[in-house]
Amino acid sequence: MKWTGLNELREKYLSFFESKGHLRHKSFSLVPNADKSLLLINAGMAPLKKFFTGEEEPPRHRMTTCQKCIRTPDIERVGLTARHGTFFEMLGNFSFGDYFKEEAISWAWEFITKVLELPEERLWVTIYLDDDQAFDIWHNKIGVPAERIVRLGKEDNFWEIGSGPCGPCSEIHFDRGIEYDPDCKPGCDCDRFMEFWNLVFTQFDGDGEGNYTPLAKPNIDTGMGLERLACLMQGVNNLFETDTIQNIMSAVSEKAGVKYGEGEKTDISLRIITDHIRSTSFLVCDGVMPSNEGRGYVLRRLLRRAARHGRLLGIKGTFLTDICAVVARENATAYPELTEKLDYIQKVVGMEEERFAATIDSGMELLTDLIEATKAEGKTELPGADVFKLGDTYGFPIDLTREIAADADMTLDEEGYVALLNEQKQRARAARAALGDFGWVGDSFDFLEGQRDRIHRLHRGSKRRYRYRYYRFRKQRILRFRFRRKGYRYP
Repeated sequence: MKWTGLNELREKYLSFFESKGHLRHKSFSLVPNADKSLLLINAGMAPLKKFFTGEEEPPRHRMTTCQKCIRTPDIERVGLTARHGTFFEMLGNFSFGDYFKEEAISWAWEFITKVLELPEERLWVTIYLDDDQAFDIWHNKIGVPAERIVRLGKEDNFWEIGSGPCGPCSEIHFDRGIEYDPDCKPGCDCDRFMEFWNLVFTQFDGDGEGNYTPLAKPNIDTGMGLERLACLMQGVNNLFETDTIQNIMSAVSEKAGVKYGEGEKTDISLRIITDHIRSTSFLVCDGVMPSNEGRGYVLRRLLRRAARHGRLLGIKGTFLTDICAVVARENATAYPELTEKLDYIQKVVGMEEERFAATIDSGMELLTDLIEATKAEGKTELPGADVFKLGDTYGFPIDLTREIAADADMTLDEEGYVALLNEQKQRARAARAALGDFGWVGDSFDFLEGQRDRIHRLHRGSKRRYRYRYYRFRKQRILRFRFRRKGYRYP
């Protein structure tokens, strides 16, 4: 077992399975293709679902990928712990009705013991309770001692999501040493055993009610987190200490003039910025734009959260565009598109960061005053009306208000905020209905109510008169865009 860089580990894995007859496929986009069930790709097998279900024919029945993934349910935990992150890469080898358990287990063992040279005596495996076939392969063919094969139940070692293809799985664990806990085994919540590779044996078709029919052609779906594997091979405790990610964090540290490990609060900010700028760079590269809904909202939230923590570190002005260049450099071998699209990525990130800077300057002072006034009254909950005004009038994001309030040991009147938000939506719907054919213009065009005929007259008028009177309206650029979108000819 020797120290191996993250980029080298990725290449070793893909090359190994390529030598076993697998088609090496580049990572699919983070934006799902024709899959409305997912906002963003969150697992290595997610882009391949239709190959597993038989809806589409795969380019080859053996494939291997290193898939970029994003998961945001724990976004509030990112930074507070060294474990959580939103962006990660998932290594996987897949069989669509080709090989099954014996090959999957044998190749996994060969890769980790021969290629990576992990010591066999520190490797443990878990299997599903009654998967005797997997036990027989691990014990009799591979030679893993029976005492290092742990049987676990459905919650741990059976992959199933509702109805459809499902099956038992087998996880490979690395024993980090008795100093973590002298008495535990895999399946325990302690930090001694690190699970780093999951082999899923999709062999049943489940009806969602506990009934399972064997598949005529079972499949293999494996997943191994690249960052987690790098932690193991580099002897570090978390993803922020691995080589490429550490290089990104060092660039942030240099900008801020602080060092990682010197203080809890600065460490939190450094981890947040490092993680979020990785996610941001890849999202923008894959065509996601900041917005107030869907995956655009995910991007905006990540970007603005990173920008805010830059300010907490004392960084003056915009800085995220410079860190995007470091992300591109550290991922140049596997993702050259980051370098090819760097100018575009930096432009999108820079515009959003500047827009946020203007928003946060106007709203931060108001929020600080609100917190101080609320504390002076002996309360710990910010009034819903004031919180709503911050967002509605000043554009200050509600999630940022929550985060800053939490930093001050305060909460929000969520009920009052939601009630006012719903009232605003109802007013907006009523205004759109009153606009008739102009309902497409949205809430920001309330000022046009009752002026539709006038606009038509303007359009029919002479070029000079039209321009003169048109530019008297507010929001000229938006209005011009809406004219074209509606199909009117713009003189």
